[in-house]
Amino acid sequence: MKKIFHKILPLGFMMLAFVACKKDEVKTIVNPGEGSTLSVSANNVVLDKSMLDKNVVTFNLTAANFGYNAAVTNVLQLAAKGSNFASPKEAILPAEALSKSYNGLDFNNLLLSLNLPTAVSSDVEVRIKSTVSSNVEPIYSNVISMKATPFALTSWIYVPGAYQGWNPATADSLISATGNGVYVGVIPFDGGNFKITPLKKWDVAYGDAGNGKISTSGGDISSGSAGAKQLTVDLNANTIKIDPLVWAVVGSGTASGWPPASGPYNELDMKYINDGKGQWKITIPLSAGGEIKFRKNHDWGTNFGGDANGNLTGDNIAVPSAGTYTITLDIPNNKYTLVKN
Repeated sequence: MKKIFHKILPLGFMMLAFVACKKDEVKTIVNPGEGSTLSVSANNVVLDKSMLDKNVVTFNLTAANFGYNAAVTNVLQLAAKGSNFASPKEAILPAEALSKSYNGLDFNNLLLSLNLPTAVSSDVEVRIKSTVSSNVEPIYSNVISMKATPFALTSWIYVPGAYQGWNPATADSLISATGNGVYVGVIPFDGGNFKITPLKKWDVAYGDAGNGKISTSGGDISSGSAGAKQLTVDLNANTIKIDPLVWAVVGSGTASGWPPASGPYNELDMKYINDGKGQWKITIPLSAGGEIKFRKNHDWGTNFGGDANGNLTGDNIAVPSAGTYTITLDIPNNKYTLVKN
């Protein structure tokens, strides 16, 4: 009996230990939690281009509580009132941040992304979505209602002149991508004069006031020699800057061939698209077996070729086959495309 007892005793301890382990096991149970409390520094935000760099609104929040310690991700959600946040615009807050501030430019972009009308007050709703993992349902803060009036960020002015028959209705444009009053674009001048109009009509026109200045009482502005020029017009300071700028296609794949070391050459100038994207385009015939490159201001000082994936490099670009191509040069993104028509 003694031997049997000694054999049973360890087995009993093992069973007790197993039961004890089962009792000591800790399980995390997620309760519904408590969302953040959200507040805003201004309930009515009316924006204009003078506020681009100014802090226009700040959202403050308290920490969400999921009932246990966890790393919480907070996302600011903004939606048009009445949409029930079906397609909100979101901004992820930095870890542990309890506020989010916007300058005029960023908040205006956020409002425009909701397709809100410009220069009109719209009702929007804002809340905080808090999450700890994809396996746990998010919890939300209270909803803040506010009124917001965005403005049309991108704006244009126009350049009627001798190059296009002095017709404001059909004149090429300069663009201000941020609506800050500084306009930039490239115009293919014929060497004649021009003026600047805020609208496609002659009601208001800026002319030459001397020393790089423009005014509504100024005379015609000289473009200098014929060719494409980049214009930078600052309507805050009433100034204008004119610089030669053109990209051209050259190479054995074109009818003109490679440029000679010296002497006249028929450069195939591209057309700048004044839409703020920084792209140049041209449609020309190219020959099979030929090659092309892009060069700036009719000079080899700055030139690009490209690889087979459309990236700008130093290598010549091979023409795939004979035909007429629309060629796009995208300087900001270091890309090019050849599309056969």
